[in-house]
Amino acid sequence: MKLLSPAISSLARMRLWRIEAWKNNPFDAQREVLQDLVTSAQYTEFGRKHNFSNLFNVRDFKSAVPIHEYNDLKPYIERTMQGEQNIVWNTPIYWFAKSSGTTSDKSKFIPVSDESLQDGHYKASKDVLSLYYQYNPDSELLTGKGLVIGGSHNINPVNNEARYGDLSAVLMQNSPFWAHWLRTPDLNIALMDEWESKIEKLASTTIKENVTSVSGVPTWTLVLFKRILELTGKKTMSEVWPSLELFMHGGVSFTPYKEHFQKLIGKDINYLEMYNASEGFFAAQDIPGEDGMLLFTDHGIFFEFMPVSEYGKKDPQTIGLQDVELGKNYAPIISSNGGLWRYLLGDTIQFTSLAPFRIKVSGRLKHYMNAFGEEVIVDNTDKAIAVASEKTGAVVNDYTAAPVYFSEASNGAHEWLIEFEKEPTNIEVFTKELDAALKNVNSDYEAKRYKDIALRMPLVHSVNKGVFKEWLRSKGKLGGQHKVPRLSNERKFLEEILQVNKTTFVNK
Repeated sequence: MKLLSPAISSLARMRLWRIEAWKNNPFDAQREVLQDLVTSAQYTEFGRKHNFSNLFNVRDFKSAVPIHEYNDLKPYIERTMQGEQNIVWNTPIYWFAKSSGTTSDKSKFIPVSDESLQDGHYKASKDVLSLYYQYNPDSELLTGKGLVIGGSHNINPVNNEARYGDLSAVLMQNSPFWAHWLRTPDLNIALMDEWESKIEKLASTTIKENVTSVSGVPTWTLVLFKRILELTGKKTMSEVWPSLELFMHGGVSFTPYKEHFQKLIGKDINYLEMYNASEGFFAAQDIPGEDGMLLFTDHGIFFEFMPVSEYGKKDPQTIGLQDVELGKNYAPIISSNGGLWRYLLGDTIQFTSLAPFRIKVSGRLKHYMNAFGEEVIVDNTDKAIAVASEKTGAVVNDYTAAPVYFSEASNGAHEWLIEFEKEPTNIEVFTKELDAALKNVNSDYEAKRYKDIALRMPLVHSVNKGVFKEWLRSKGKLGGQHKVPRLSNERKFLEEILQVNKTTFVNK
């Protein structure tokens, strides 16, 4: 494989002219995507109902089709899962990506058409590879294997034809045969549904491989790395995998984890952020170290952006790429070649660049704290945690926060539960640095903290290692795609985690 590396690099970079075409002409690309979507679906049940045959511009499309959340589209999706076709998309849909968050016990099943696989996920993956080789022309990435830390569910039959599983499972099952040569572990391990056994298998089998890249959610990747170091007796992952050169991550902000990864890996490698989900592959980092991911405008998805202030209104307004502004929070609305129409993803994003369009994920629509008008989002708290950790020498594994409401005795506050890998010498100093960093990144929080008018100093608790993992286990959500909600505007999750800390562990 080493001899093939220059040829592989050249082939990957041959795609760059295609990337440049949609990167430099995003409005044209998006216009063509919407036209293709509406034309393809005009004779589906959904298309007939919403008069797709007579829609000729974005304005008509937005007027004819309301914004949908999952429950709005669920009846169409359930019928498709039972074998009916031509409901939301014009080609047969036999695969569904199972998606669930920690905020709900119910699962979502996102339709995955052949078009969404080929023109979405796989095309985007090739573009990511091409962009990587553009800045790393001498890379030996494909001379070894890529370790994929995927989801935790097996592929499950729904009926005689339809099947569902985590997105990673669906992608693996439908990838070409040669892709399996470049990936580890074997499918029978990658698709295991019992997460703790899976970690053991992943660790014991991949130790022996020449791993050049790793992709996964940071939290679970750390668990795997630590187990591998325990099994091998090595001090760093670079001793286990000397050729490791790339970590691809997404799902949660990498900011609080980067220092920890650098120490565990033990050498400088490349880090690449991606924004992909069951609903589609939306963006990826195109320039190393750049604060933002290139928005993929030619991958079967038409984007609209809803200002966060519109959420919850009867008729929320959206804007197109031509009207977005830097630094403002938007909720992406997508229409896709998988049969999702004006679908509210639930994430919030900010634009970091307008030429080309680059974005970063700033949080979730329902994951924030605004009990006192402070409007704290995950992007704020991730940055504050990183600053406080750097200034105190702490290393944070995970965290969650929620409001403490006003009482007769005191003003409100934010209460934090933090699982430290390395505790600060003084928790009070850490708390002060966290508070100062939050004031620095959020003027509303700073105003509410002024002389403790509305918010007093945060309450920070160091919880025992494993508490968040145990809480996820209690919810039946232990595994790759499941994450602890960073922020909540009510105390339900925080109280549950406190109870786990109290009953399962010795309290600190």
